[in-house]
Amino acid sequence: MSYKSDFILFMVRSGVLTFGDFTTKSGRKTPYFINTGNYRTGSQAARLGEYYAACIQENISGDIDALFGPAYKGIPLSVACAIALADKHERDVNYCFNRKEAKDHGEGGVMVGYKLKDGDRVVIIEDVITAGTAMRECLPILQSAANVEIAGLIVSADRMERGSGELSAIQEIKRDYGIETYPIVTVREIIETLHNVPVDGTVLVDNAMRKRMEAYLEEYGI
Repeated sequence: MSYKSDFILFMVRSGVLTFGDFTTKSGRKTPYFINTGNYRTGSQAARLGEYYAACIQENISGDIDALFGPAYKGIPLSVACAIALADKHERDVNYCFNRKEAKDHGEGGVMVGYKLKDGDRVVIIEDVITAGTAMRECLPILQSAANVEIAGLIVSADRMERGSGELSAIQEIKRDYGIETYPIVTVREIIETLHNVPVDGTVLVDNAMRKRMEAYLEEYGI
C-alpha cells in the first residue's frame, strides 16, 4: 500500500476524514469533511509527521534549510515532520514557527526556533488550504525575517475546488507567488482509494457517496 492510501485510511481511523452532510465556511454543502483538529495523540502526531516527510521526499529535491509552521496548526506539524525527516530519512532539518503576537521581552520578535538567513530554502508545512489566507499572512513574516526561497508548501489534502474565482487556492498561490503546493493526497485519490472498499468492516464511499462527491466536484471543482 502506498503512503497515500495508507494516509487516507489513517485520516478515516483518526476521525479526521468523515462523510455525510456538512457545510463549509463558504456555505457550500459538502458530502465529506476533513477536520485536522481531531488529531490528538502522540502516536497520531508521529505518524502524521511521517506522511508529511514522505511527501517532501517525493516532491522536493535538494537541500532544505528549514521547515516553517504557521501558527497555530502548522507548529506541531512542522515539529513532527522535522522529527520524521531525521528519524526516517536521515535529514536533520531545522524548524521554526511564528507567534501570533510579537514578544516584547527577552529575545523579542515573532519567530521561534531556527533563525532564518538570506538564501535559505524553506518548506512551509500547513494542514489544509482553502482560501489561501494563511499563506498570504505568513509570507510577509518570512520575507521580513530574511530573503528566503520558498521551496514548496506541503498540505494534508487538496479538495480540488474553486475559491472565489475560477482557480483553486493552490492555483492562485502558484499564480500570485510562484510557489508549488504539494498535497499528501487529493480528493480524487480519496475517492479512488475508498470506493466500495470497506474500512474496518464499513464501506464509507459506496456508489451513492461517490456520486455525491463527483456531483460536488462537478459543481465546485477545478
